Amino acid sequence: MKPFGYLQAASVEEALRAVAGQPGARFLGGGTNLVDLMKLGVERPELLVDVTRLPLDRIEELPDGGLRIGATVRNSDLAAAVPVRDRYPVVSQALLAGASGQLRNTATTGGNLLQRTRCLYFQDIAKPCNKRAPGTGCPALDGAHRDLAVLGHSEHCVATQPSDLAVALAAVDATVHLRGPDGERSVPVTDFHRLPGDRPDQDTVIRPGELLTALTLPPAAPGARSRYRKARDRASYAFALVSVAAVLEVHDGVVQRAALAFGGLAHRPWRARAAEEVLHGAPATEDTFARAADAELAAARPLRDNGFKVPLARNLAVGVLAGLADPATDG
Repeated sequence: MKPFGYLQAASVEEALRAVAGQPGARFLGGGTNLVDLMKLGVERPELLVDVTRLPLDRIEELPDGGLRIGATVRNSDLAAAVPVRDRYPVVSQALLAGASGQLRNTATTGGNLLQRTRCLYFQDIAKPCNKRAPGTGCPALDGAHRDLAVLGHSEHCVATQPSDLAVALAAVDATVHLRGPDGERSVPVTDFHRLPGDRPDQDTVIRPGELLTALTLPPAAPGARSRYRKARDRASYAFALVSVAAVLEVHDGVVQRAALAFGGLAHRPWRARAAEEVLHGAPATEDTFARAADAELAAARPLRDNGFKVPLARNLAVGVLAGLADPATDG
């Protein structure tokens, strides 16, 4: 066992001071991902700064009708919160699809977004991995990649981002709030996670020493419906092969507003902008939904063993959108 220090921060300022200038320091929330990676030897922090006692555990109504969600709100509390269930059901559904009840009672909102890939090579320190050790290679390209990326990947990494919540947040245009040595800043959640490029070790745009403090959700559009659906190898708490988060507003059979995001296809939640362009102002029919999905997935570059993800994503998106357009057909 590698020894490490532990500090339970009493304030955000104390937490930020504790990690300032210490590359080996990590913030600790629920620990459901970080502690697992420590057990595997993937993460070897010199100091854990526990932020669970900080006043970041509230869900607050905003004057414009949106919500502010503290970074240490537990996944179970967020999924059960009445404003979330009523106005952003896609978020609640994503959380409930993501893990067991025990894990949801421990995992935090901020930690959910920051969880790292479940790629087998990343989790095995006996194997090379550009995400874990830059410059060592990506054996998944020619190895076990059935569960990995078909969009946005590079020759350096084909890992996928595993968060269900992040996919739903991408569909509702959430904003991530960060606080660090240079003060506070906000980042759209769609820009928070990075594509791998030649630096797959950098999962997000977080800067050294920054703490994720909150998320904000914009006001829900009146008349819009939302849904999260996930395809996985087994029904019990498996990570997504493909998932879809959608928000759809239809009037008189015409799509007025559409937001679509995929999970399980890329290094980050994949906001389907090309599909949304096809959907806007078009008839709310299965033919339209299929054309929209095809427009987005035309950019897919599947590997040897994961080409099945493309038709799976297409069918999942069409089914979700059709169910939102006509609740009577929603299975």
